[in-house]
Amino acid sequence: MSWIAQHAAALGDAVRHVVSSAGSFILNVLVVAIALALPFAGLTVLENIRPVSEQLAVEPEISIFMSMDTPRERSSALAGQIRNVVLASESTGRLEFIPKEKALVLLKDKTGLSDTITALGENPLPDAYVLKLSGVQNAGDAARVEMLASKLKALPGVEYVQIDSAWVKRLAALMHVLRLALLFLAVTLGVVVIAVVFNTIRLQVMTQREEIAVARMFGATNGFICRPFYYSGALLGVLAGAFALGTVALALNPLNNAITEFARLYASEFRLVPLDAGTQIGLLALSAGLGLAGALLCVRRHLARLP
Repeated sequence: MSWIAQHAAALGDAVRHVVSSAGSFILNVLVVAIALALPFAGLTVLENIRPVSEQLAVEPEISIFMSMDTPRERSSALAGQIRNVVLASESTGRLEFIPKEKALVLLKDKTGLSDTITALGENPLPDAYVLKLSGVQNAGDAARVEMLASKLKALPGVEYVQIDSAWVKRLAALMHVLRLALLFLAVTLGVVVIAVVFNTIRLQVMTQREEIAVARMFGATNGFICRPFYYSGALLGVLAGAFALGTVALALNPLNNAITEFARLYASEFRLVPLDAGTQIGLLALSAGLGLAGALLCVRRHLARLP
């Protein structure tokens, strides 16, 4: 009970000091909140994009083109070998054989260049297979698809293999770069937050130096003297974190208005949503920790210099 009473008294002392210098404290909260809002906004965007990126390309296609001189019988007989390779790779999918005559008709219908293609005189397209895989959702699965494609390329009579899952790896690599950039930004701005809190608490210590000297004369320990400053730093951090989260949440409304128009062009209903409650609590705890770290560094340095 004595320990709780001491910390309650220290918290009350910190709150009284905040109220007595509310103007400067609010300005410091705004400065810290601006620094925290950037990584918080970046984390919100990444957390919204991550599930979308994991759900893309659920059925990538592998197009297997035969050599032009491969007989039709050999091309048709290759289906069994392709299925064996797919099973050996622990993959599942649908295999479709597309004769070159059908491929030519599809090319004419989709491109609208039927007259130009007819003028060629002969069919320039080979027989082909289209393999539609299922369950490909991330970069690891995309790498497995590439290994499967290399095995299919080694089959007799196969001239060229084209896959459309390479962009999944590119997207995953881009997400990794964005995470590293966000981490660098967060660390940099975290140092800024600590510096702001450090300077704020330093001014508070200098303002109360006579009060600290008197408290020491009456036998106050360093722990007793330091606790209010620690609580002031943590309070500054948590209020700034809450303000930053509120600012990001309010900024989502105009952003969603613009995103809705863009997503509608792709028949999507994608919207940015705020972070979940657990993540927000974690960010508030991190903000309080940064404020406490700045106060801790400041008090240990300047308190030792006071007589």
